[in-house]
Amino acid sequence: MAVSRLPSKDPSQRRGVLVTNPGGPGAGGLIYPGLLAGNLSPQPQPQPQPLPRSVQDQYDVIGFDPRGVGHSSPVTCDVTPEQIARRNLWYPADAAGVRKDAEIAKAMARQCATSETAALLPHITTANTARDMDRIREALGEPKISYLGVSYGTYLGAVYTTMFPQHSDRFVLDSNLGPGGYDLTAMRRLGRGLEDRFPDFAKFAAANPQYGLGTTPKQVRAKFFDLAARLEKSPVQGVDGSLFRGITFDHLYSDVSMPTLAAAWKALDTNQPMPPEPPPANIDNAVSGRLHVICGDSKWPSSVRDYQRAVAVHRVKYPLVGAAAANIGPCAFWPSPVERPVRIGDRGPSNVLMVQNLRDPGTPLVGARELRNAFGGRARMVTVDQGGHGAYLLFAKNMCANNTVTTFLNTGQRPRHDVACAAEAG
Repeated sequence: MAVSRLPSKDPSQRRGVLVTNPGGPGAGGLIYPGLLAGNLSPQPQPQPQPLPRSVQDQYDVIGFDPRGVGHSSPVTCDVTPEQIARRNLWYPADAAGVRKDAEIAKAMARQCATSETAALLPHITTANTARDMDRIREALGEPKISYLGVSYGTYLGAVYTTMFPQHSDRFVLDSNLGPGGYDLTAMRRLGRGLEDRFPDFAKFAAANPQYGLGTTPKQVRAKFFDLAARLEKSPVQGVDGSLFRGITFDHLYSDVSMPTLAAAWKALDTNQPMPPEPPPANIDNAVSGRLHVICGDSKWPSSVRDYQRAVAVHRVKYPLVGAAAANIGPCAFWPSPVERPVRIGDRGPSNVLMVQNLRDPGTPLVGARELRNAFGGRARMVTVDQGGHGAYLLFAKNMCANNTVTTFLNTGQRPRHDVACAAEAG
């Protein structure tokens, strides 16, 4: 296991360690403490908000690459450039498209089963990563850990504090998956997530007529479907309708990315050069690590017909990307046994604070509410009237939410009841 530590800014104020996870699965976390402290600048700009100095004084901030990722015994499925280009959300045109995608998914599962790291297949799970976190705690000589996890990191944190409640101090879960983690339900909810989030972008594009995407939110939504249909028939700069939908989904994780997305739409609409974007690093390991976890954590249906039916339903119910979220993937053909899922419940200390945007495309509010109910009295939840993925700090600027979380990390004091933070200008 590769572990990083950013020492307390003021050892006289030090309380313990704050273990962090930035999400994924398949994402490394070694540099995450530096990002949280404001020592590193991510793309896109502007500079994000760092952890307050009061938090940095109290904790050594700990990052780590989860098993199977980055510098921690990285796994591979020998993913091809063509498979990578499909991204996570591939939009099937019809039932025949689902069957075709099933063959691609089956090939990817077979690649994972025959790669040089295939022996690790049964061992790359969230429960095992939680066990690794407890070994990190032991190695650091700490009786307890505090925790800040985002996105998939909320499930990792929920599993850890369920398995090791006696070693859990102050736990913050930001942008929450449901109690089943990244399972079939969570994947299919991505369709609902974009429906929740898209109106924010439609308002932005309508308010910025220089992009030529419409002057009302209704016109911007119509432009989405028009572009998707046109690109499916005649791709522009290598972007077809499915990839266009995926690009839109990816860029709505943050308000900061909206201008880039609007410029990309304009470029595709007018056949102009797309805005440049840096290529992702270690993409084979990121894709492979993600597959290992989501396919190893829970059992997925294996019948192609089941996916065809689900795609037909979600295409109508969530027309933006619902058919892609319900589509078949390698987990349907996973060659390794699945570890028994950890049941998240209400037994343990009341030391969990959840924070959740109302309009999150990646982890929709419905899943957060289910996790909150599963925790019962162990948790309080702060909901925030804003869109995007990530409710605490970085690019999220709601002071009600940020102050509530910071107070909890500094003092251990949670709200007596769940809190709803109103929208704030900014």
